[in-house]
Amino acid sequence: MNDFIEVYGAREHNLKDIDVKIPREKLVVITGLSGSGKSSLAFDTIYAEGQRRYIETFSAYARQFLGGMERPDVDKIDGLSPVIAIEQKTTSKSPRSTVGTITEIYDFLRLLFARAATAYSYNTGEEMVSYSDSQIKDLIKQNYSDKKLAILAPLVRGRKGHYRELFAQVSKKGYMEVRVDGEILEVTSGMKLDRYKMHDIELIIDKLKLNDKISDERLMNSIDMAMQQGDNVMMILDYETNESRFYSRNLMCPTTGISYPTPEPNSFSFNSPKGACPTCNGLGELKVVDVNKVFPDPNRSLKNGMIAPLEELKNTTRIRKQIESIYAKYGESVDTPYKKLKTDLVQDILYGLKESVDVQLKFADVSKIYKIDFEGIIPFLEEMMDDKAHPSSWSVSRKFSKNIHCSDCNGFRLNQESLHFKIDQKHIGEVSHFDLQFLRNWIHTLDKKLDKKQQIIAQEILKEIDTRLTFL
Repeated sequence: MNDFIEVYGAREHNLKDIDVKIPREKLVVITGLSGSGKSSLAFDTIYAEGQRRYIETFSAYARQFLGGMERPDVDKIDGLSPVIAIEQKTTSKSPRSTVGTITEIYDFLRLLFARAATAYSYNTGEEMVSYSDSQIKDLIKQNYSDKKLAILAPLVRGRKGHYRELFAQVSKKGYMEVRVDGEILEVTSGMKLDRYKMHDIELIIDKLKLNDKISDERLMNSIDMAMQQGDNVMMILDYETNESRFYSRNLMCPTTGISYPTPEPNSFSFNSPKGACPTCNGLGELKVVDVNKVFPDPNRSLKNGMIAPLEELKNTTRIRKQIESIYAKYGESVDTPYKKLKTDLVQDILYGLKESVDVQLKFADVSKIYKIDFEGIIPFLEEMMDDKAHPSSWSVSRKFSKNIHCSDCNGFRLNQESLHFKIDQKHIGEVSHFDLQFLRNWIHTLDKKLDKKQQIIAQEILKEIDTRLTFL
């Protein structure tokens, strides 16, 4: 009796009064066609009854929290012991999922880089710095002792516009001078710039010669005012050398003045707008039209189905007429195979043409004007790929596409700021491309490569990452 689990009269779902003896202490496979009742026998009958009996051994008080379990539709089951079911579970296949995200290792890596990474400028490669106001004051006194300087607040960096309203606001606040494109100007009524040129505009907060007569209080007040007007960024202009230097309360490049927001775990997530590469939206790949799929057979002509998308899509009469007009412009026959077409004609078909063409008709002394206003096959298909409101057209257009590496993030999925936070000179994109064994070895070496403050912050995070990697 103890050598078998014996089931009599199982009638759950599709089961038709099944009697079966299953040997104990063996690996047993239940196999059969889809819908034949495999899961009904294993989960809904044997497992359900075993779990029900086990729960019945609990007190009434404990059972009230577990809920009642109905007896499966079966006459009798003998030889049953407490059961465990490892049920079927499939992970959802998403282009955004990786081994790191599913195992949550990547979540801990994001936390590690947000708290213990060093930021570098994407312009110069220099280490980013951030200062308190008192540190800025000490640095100014150290670097500009006995020099004539101006304290500036950057308002505009490399943007076009006339900025009439900005100068009016500056004047209302009581400021008299600004530095525009490196030149100090007095703010006047109705002042404006060339709206079509790029401009740098800084507000002059204070001018002084840094010596013992200048009090710390005045310097601190000027720094605080510059930070308020410059959104936590200020500049010092040395009148002797005409060189300027940036200082910031945020992470900032000391040479170019670009600043990063304070990093958070979301800053390193390709599923978040804060971290995702804006070009590929955090996918690492771009879907583009594949010209080889648009023209699959070089021996075909326009008349014989040379352009594959037009053969699959409906209502393409207008497009065909426009393409025929392009053929007329080049004096080409619609019977000419693709491999013999002029390069300029193919480019006009792919990327479009907008012009009026006067074509001399053969066998006649008259000409005909063709008005061509064609967007091109590639923009046409790209627009359809972006339009997911029409599933049939969208799926057809994607047949003629291919995936390419995103050149802006190099396939790492993150924006340039996120890829310039590094630990051991490696950004999170590079770390997430390591294989598991290499990653585990790298994690073990980090203690020696982090400074004391970083070690304290990273200790528990590294321990959790190592535990999951060891398990894998």
